[in-house]
Amino acid sequence: MKQKVLITGGSGLLAINWAVSRRDDMNITICCHTHNVNLKGVKTVECSLDSIKSIIDCLQKSKPDVVVHAAGMTNVDACENDPELAAYVNIKVAENVAQACAIEGIKLIHISTDHLYDGLNPLKTEQEPMCPINVYGYTKAKAEEAVLKQKQNALIIRTNFYGWGSSYRQSFSDFIIDKVRSKSSIVLFEDVHYTPILAESMVNIAHKLIDNGAEGVFNVVNDERVSKYQFGSELIEYFDHNSSSITKGRMEQVNNLVKRPIDMSLSNYKLKQFLNKKINGHREDFAILQQQEINGLAAELKRL
Repeated sequence: MKQKVLITGGSGLLAINWAVSRRDDMNITICCHTHNVNLKGVKTVECSLDSIKSIIDCLQKSKPDVVVHAAGMTNVDACENDPELAAYVNIKVAENVAQACAIEGIKLIHISTDHLYDGLNPLKTEQEPMCPINVYGYTKAKAEEAVLKQKQNALIIRTNFYGWGSSYRQSFSDFIIDKVRSKSSIVLFEDVHYTPILAESMVNIAHKLIDNGAEGVFNVVNDERVSKYQFGSELIEYFDHNSSSITKGRMEQVNNLVKRPIDMSLSNYKLKQFLNKKINGHREDFAILQQQEINGLAAELKRL
């Protein structure tokens, strides 16, 4: 029997990539609130995450084996401009979902972020204390605490992912590929480092973790720490385009930018030890991303 998975934030970048990557071998339902999404082989339900009762009603109707809480307010500038809304969406809603899953006895995967530190040191482990420097990071840090308070055996995934986006939401890789293909010049920061992972690779790892009884916090990221400039250049070269239209910039030279960590890289040592497996490098993930486009997945998502 196929596993049943319910994903919140159904119109978001992660939710649609999660759904299409596992729709062939799982029964996927995405939970939408204001923006309905129509994906082949994926069910859609309307559910307000504002009350525990409405979430429980949705869980009792859908009967999922696993809930993936992917809903959230992720725009750093928007969070800074409206901290009350950011706190509600990122903390209170996450707490509601965790409490409902605890009451119903359903496994929970909570999606966190790599914006939890001050960015002064690379390759942060799960054990290091969080020290966010902006509202987005603060609310995501508090969300982790709220989730674990309500459901101690929840799986929390800290990550930074990319993949094909929709007509209304691009990922970082979309932005780079579209700009270069349209022969537009772009500036990418050489002083900002992170450990991005392809959404499909992250999703597959998340299911391996939950199926093997993982609990608590795991960094689910690529093996390779790269700058934004290095990531963009390598991505474009892999897709057989000229990377000369990408120029180096430095975040420290940009004025009026909400404070962000300059190094968001995370260590995946704990993950590799737990699963006893190798994690894809960038070229392996780029190969999957390219094949997704060849197979028509990119076009399908862009039609949303």
